[in-house]
Parts: sequence; structure tokens; C-alpha cells
Amino acid sequence: MADEPIKGIVHSLESFGGSDGPGIRYIVFLNGCNMRCRYCHNPDTWARKNVTLYTSDELLEKIERTRSYWGDEGGLTVSGGEPLLQIDFLIDLFTKAHARGINTCIDTAAQPFTREEPFFSKFQKLMEVTDLLLFDIKHIDPEKHKWLTGKTNENILDCARYLSDIGKPVWIRHVLVPGVNTDVEDLQKTADFIATLKNVEEVDILPYHTMGVFKWEELGIPYTLEGVEPPTDEQVALAKKILKVDSYKNKKKQ
Repeated sequence: MADEPIKGIVHSLESFGGSDGPGIRYIVFLNGCNMRCRYCHNPDTWARKNVTLYTSDELLEKIERTRSYWGDEGGLTVSGGEPLLQIDFLIDLFTKAHARGINTCIDTAAQPFTREEPFFSKFQKLMEVTDLLLFDIKHIDPEKHKWLTGKTNENILDCARYLSDIGKPVWIRHVLVPGVNTDVEDLQKTADFIATLKNVEEVDILPYHTMGVFKWEELGIPYTLEGVEPPTDEQVALAKKILKVDSYKNKKKQ
């Protein structure tokens, strides 16, 4: 009897994404996350409700239909939730995607990362078929990170170091939340850490917004950042300057 194919627990699909990696991307949002970020705009991915199970082959059949829109740089991005919680499915999906010549990208906060087995060997295997990671650094301070997300960040930063060691391209993403991580000292520490990495192609500041608050209300979950406004243009500009956003973009163009 043949083994049952691995199925991914999928929250939703987006066939024409323009901000989740290079070019036009097909985006698969997987369900499930161990963190509880206070500003999360996808809290509906936390619980396994309103999900669909897909095999890799079923998803790739859908993905291939949009290939003519991708251009030279586009491809597949898997987001969430936290994709690494479904690492076996990711390995299967990306291995088959690579066999079809599809560019693969993971949007991750790397919270499940560990160098312990069996995860680490699986992660190494996944990186063999992953072209790029969109890597979230929520906060550089471990205690402030725990307050913001419910988890500390030591293993997340360790993942960033490992990806640097193996030369796997990453785009760093940093959600800028006034009063939470707009402090100049914290931003400088973040910049100093990023500067130690040898694989960073881009650094992006994502201004905090409240467009997902209605989901918290619908789910009956208290939103603890009530009253926090999006960062000002000046705050965003300062963060970009400290994190040297433009220098990474200029370096990439060279």
C-alpha cells in the first residue's frame, strides 16, 4: 500500500502577490503559529479553523496556471502563520516546485528553528530547495521580543546566523511599531546585528498598521495595542537611516 501523500494545512491562497519576494508571486498562506504577536494581522491563522488540506501536487497544479504572469523573477512564496511548523510539507512542495523550475521563497519569523534533531536535518534539506527567505526580526531585545510575541528570540537570531553561514539569501523585514521598537538604541542594535550577516540582500521597514484589528474583534481576542498609531514619516525615515535600508538596495543594484 502506497504511503499517503503529505498534506499542507492551508489557510488561504493569493494568485497575484507583488510584495512577498521578487516579481509576481503565488502565495500560499499556511495555518498555525506558535507566536502571538501583538500586532499580528493574520490572527485567523492561529487556530486550525476554516482551513483546506492540499497535497503538493494539488497546489502546484493551481500555481502553474499563473506562471505566465510571473515574469523573469516571480515564483512561489509560502507564508503564514509560520510555514516552518509544516516543514515536512514544505520540503515536499519545494522539492517538486524546484523540479519544475519554480523559484521558491519562505516568509518566516523562524520561531520553530532549532539545531536539535530531527528539525535541523529537515531544515538543512529544506534550504537545498529554497531560493530566498523573507526573514522577520520582530525585536532585537530578547525580553522585549517575548513581551511583543510571547517568545524570546535567541533561536531566531541563531537561525539568521546559520543562514548567513550557508550563504542563503535573505530579505530582513522589520515591522516598526511606535513605542515598541522605535527606540534609537534598539534600532541601532538591530542594525549592528544585521551588519554581522553576510547574506542580506534587502532590509525592509514595514510600518505598523491597524488594518487587521477587525480580525481580532471578530475572533473575540483583546487587541493590546489599542490606541497605538502607525509610525510617522519621520520615524520611518529614521529607522531606514539607522538600518541602512538604502545602502542594501544600492548594493543589490551593483
